[in-house]
Amino acid sequence: MRIIRSKESEIRTGGGLSIVSFTVGAVFVGVAVLLLSMEIISPVVAGLASAVGLLVAYSIRIANQWEKAVVLRMGKFIGLKGPGVFFVIPILERVDLFVDQRVRVTDFHAEKTLTKDTVPVNVDAVVYWMVWDVEKAALEVEKYYEAVAFIAQTGLRDIIGRHELAELLQHREKVGEALQKTLDEHTNPWGITCQTVGIKDIIIPEALADAMSKQAQAERERQARIILGTAETEIAEKFAKASDQYRNNPTALQLRGMNMLFEGLKEKGSLIIVPSSALDSMNLGAIGGLSALAEQRKSDESQTV
Repeated sequence: MRIIRSKESEIRTGGGLSIVSFTVGAVFVGVAVLLLSMEIISPVVAGLASAVGLLVAYSIRIANQWEKAVVLRMGKFIGLKGPGVFFVIPILERVDLFVDQRVRVTDFHAEKTLTKDTVPVNVDAVVYWMVWDVEKAALEVEKYYEAVAFIAQTGLRDIIGRHELAELLQHREKVGEALQKTLDEHTNPWGITCQTVGIKDIIIPEALADAMSKQAQAERERQARIILGTAETEIAEKFAKASDQYRNNPTALQLRGMNMLFEGLKEKGSLIIVPSSALDSMNLGAIGGLSALAEQRKSDESQTV
């Protein structure tokens, strides 16, 4: 389990003193020692002054702008303090925890989890969450930051098991929304809301990735063949309609033959290869002879000149 901001070491407890508390205590003790060295006060008074200074220093607490302090009196919850400077009764009261109310980020993952179609996958995800009720988060669940991480991982495994691989790959946003709703149902009683869940990466076995690549390539080839066959069918239909126009109109057919011969001579030179059946049906033989004769006369005239 990887946790970015929810590590226990990053959670502030109320055991330490702030720099302000330390400074106040140091000033009291320093003044008492100075007065004692000048023989202005007795050692007993200096000791009492130092003790009072340390108690005052202990009573001063500071919460950051984004924090709330959970205050206990003799082990009983009495309220929340902060942000800013506040005071507690020394010995009787203590600050148990400073709760961060900013949006926090937890990174989690599920390894080798089977999808609905029994494909093992590794999924990396991230959840953005925040504490909206500090009292519930402090009193209802121990180490709420770890609870969010573990419930997120458990919910991710459950979501993966209810979806096929294709759904996970194609609908990451829907999977994230479903997981976010599941997390909200579990964390709302703790005073925590999960705002967004994002699926960062889905890793499938290498052999399966190769098979899917081959399948995609075969699918593209199949589509190419279908498109080519469709084009051939449309061309055949157009030719069939054209043949109906030429069937009872030999003049049009002969004109078409002359056009084909002209285009061929213009692009390919004097050599034209045509089917033998076309010579009879379109009278291309006579037309070709006339065209060749015309070309020969032009050649003779140019040589004479």
